[in-house]
Amino acid sequence: MATHEHSHTHSHSHDHGHEYGPEQEHDHDHDDEQLDPAEAERIHLRTVLTAFTYYKAHSRNKNHRRRHDFLALPEHHKRLIPDVLEKIDKVDRCVEKNMIMLRDIVKCAGMFMGIDPRALVAEGSQMKVKINKRLFLIYGDKPPVTPMDMDKVRSTLKQFVRDWAEEGKAERDATYGPILEELENIYGDVDVKDRGNIRILVPGAGLGRLAYDIASKGFSCQGKIKLISKPAEYEIYPFIHSFSNIRASEQQLKPIRIPDIVPSQLPATADFSMAAGEFVEVYGGDEDGYGTWDVVVTCFFIDTATNIISYLEVIHNILKEGGTWINIGPLLYHFEDIPGEGSIELSLEEVKRVSRDIGFEFKNEKTINTTYTSNPDGMLKYVYECAFWSATKKSK
Repeated sequence: MATHEHSHTHSHSHDHGHEYGPEQEHDHDHDDEQLDPAEAERIHLRTVLTAFTYYKAHSRNKNHRRRHDFLALPEHHKRLIPDVLEKIDKVDRCVEKNMIMLRDIVKCAGMFMGIDPRALVAEGSQMKVKINKRLFLIYGDKPPVTPMDMDKVRSTLKQFVRDWAEEGKAERDATYGPILEELENIYGDVDVKDRGNIRILVPGAGLGRLAYDIASKGFSCQGKIKLISKPAEYEIYPFIHSFSNIRASEQQLKPIRIPDIVPSQLPATADFSMAAGEFVEVYGGDEDGYGTWDVVVTCFFIDTATNIISYLEVIHNILKEGGTWINIGPLLYHFEDIPGEGSIELSLEEVKRVSRDIGFEFKNEKTINTTYTSNPDGMLKYVYECAFWSATKKSK
């Protein structure tokens, strides 16, 4: 089984942006269509890492706004909420805790990309700023990263909770559980030690927990993944960036420990790999790869397409005859409201009809309700009525 890492994240902020997973949209300052795909991906990944390096400065900048607004209150109002300034100071310290993990990610990814990680980290930590009379931090020339870039970083922190914290277990059970159950329904009679020849692709793997859970069942993987060395190695605070819909400050400032397990005890058949790049470009253009996968698992993924029909065609092409496509997710089309981006948005009924016309036969269909990277202690939760199905590629 291989994973394909080209996911987005779902943001549940007030504007309900289009996000799934940690990866960000490409930087359109670069004309990716004129670049070699590998170079375009390298530019994109560097943009992602740059956003990570600026997380601390950007987050503390926003927190200064809260401090300013508190200090501007009338004195009798300040006396009514004496703990607020202390809470704002605690958020600054929580930001630093988050930055410890983000620095390690940048260092690891930088070495993988052949970029000096020390230069990346220094770039963010040495950002030139000044404090104006209203206590805001101001960027020297222009912001080095966009607000959308930073929103993606904050979403990544919440994605870590979903995939690698005990607090994310309910969401994992709701979405990953049915996928694992379906795989057992299909391959339950195959012993774990004999599943090495069953190839499963997980596009939009995000932070990799679903792919790891599938690999732990013995299904074949390719390559390797850098593993965290011990449980609860990092302490993060993913819910400090919004003060809305908070029941209690103690809950908002509660540390989350990750990972809940050490992802290292895989069966001997598991050989784990990650492939970066746009799904259609990576798998749609290589006809030698057609008909080579036993299963394709799409989890909160198919609506990340600009043209969902292309995704459906590629999934069909790369599956073996009789192979299985397992899907779960909503239809929150990520590019529907993005200026300058083409986007084809089909209803669920249309997606299923097109899939049947392409050559899929639906076997198991149901609706599953779940949240996505929500704050388990928060007062607001978006619940998706996700479409789940298992479909087979019909023989010619």
